[in-house]
Amino acid sequence: MPLFPTADALRTLSTSLNTSDSKPLRIATISPSESSVLALSPIELNSTKYFLTCGLGGILACGVTHTAITPLDLVKCRLQVNPGLYKGNFDGWKKIFRQQGIKGIYTGWGPTCIGYSLQGGGKYGFYEFFKAKYSDLAGEENAYKYRTALYLAASASAEFIADIALCPLEALKVRMQTSTEPFAASTSAGFRKILAAEGWNGFYKGLSPLWARQIPYTMMKFASFEKTVEYIYSMLSKPKNEYNQLQQLGVSFAGGYIAGIMCAIISHPADTVVSKLNNMKSDKISTWKATTTIVQDIGFSGLWRGLGTRIVMIGTLTALQWLIYDSFKTYVGLPTTGGTSKAEKYQPLVVPAKQKNSLM
Repeated sequence: MPLFPTADALRTLSTSLNTSDSKPLRIATISPSESSVLALSPIELNSTKYFLTCGLGGILACGVTHTAITPLDLVKCRLQVNPGLYKGNFDGWKKIFRQQGIKGIYTGWGPTCIGYSLQGGGKYGFYEFFKAKYSDLAGEENAYKYRTALYLAASASAEFIADIALCPLEALKVRMQTSTEPFAASTSAGFRKILAAEGWNGFYKGLSPLWARQIPYTMMKFASFEKTVEYIYSMLSKPKNEYNQLQQLGVSFAGGYIAGIMCAIISHPADTVVSKLNNMKSDKISTWKATTTIVQDIGFSGLWRGLGTRIVMIGTLTALQWLIYDSFKTYVGLPTTGGTSKAEKYQPLVVPAKQKNSLM
């Protein structure tokens, strides 16, 4: 006998016991192929546990992937600051390896791992939180009708918060990666070095450009992913709930890669500015003035330097993030993200609140 009731049992029970004085408990909408997974670990939709679970999935998705592509990010950052330093990625890796070994190729992995884990948790967790809150404010019909605007608003709100956690670690990462001579022996040593020389301004002087890079990036990442996945399922011969988990994860990966390409393009100019801004030694001028100086110095074409590398990097990165995130969601009993029809989206499983304990 299963530890938790099946989806069919919950539906039957909710029909027979749903009275006017009972408050319904909403559980994440699932497809038949996912019902056995949910039976192992039911999570109430839009509960604190649900948001925390999504945040944990974001930590795994972003922390692991950003750390894994540290070598690509290293060469990209150095070429943004010094265009003639390397002929390309392989030339850069060869020269770095010759001077510093494999450790040099992974310069900055510490702040990358910590910073993007924090950012990933905030980005995915708060995205689901704001998506739920804005849906409630808009109402069921408007939330579906204007769902793209809802995705954009929720993702922008989530990234605004997530970047506050990311910014100090991003500043340290860029400083370590754009210094051809080792900037610090460790993440903690680098943190203390910047704090002693520049105070907290050294960590947060790049916050505005970071918002300018990350908020459009994340808006594109979530909205384009949701719409791409929705489009993919609309072109297939069967609805989403008739595909198994592995097939749905394949759609997540494909949608993530397409979204990643668009993310790279829309956020690249700000990424270039962030790299050069965090590499500046002086803290005596305002962020706005420093940004203006950088743009005037490198020109419009300079803002797009390194775009090809970044498209490959961000496309792969985003695809893997959605794959890891949705894999984690299915592991804990939640459906994959996106591609749900209106009928499925607004027919959650319902159980009277007073029966919750007896069912569990």
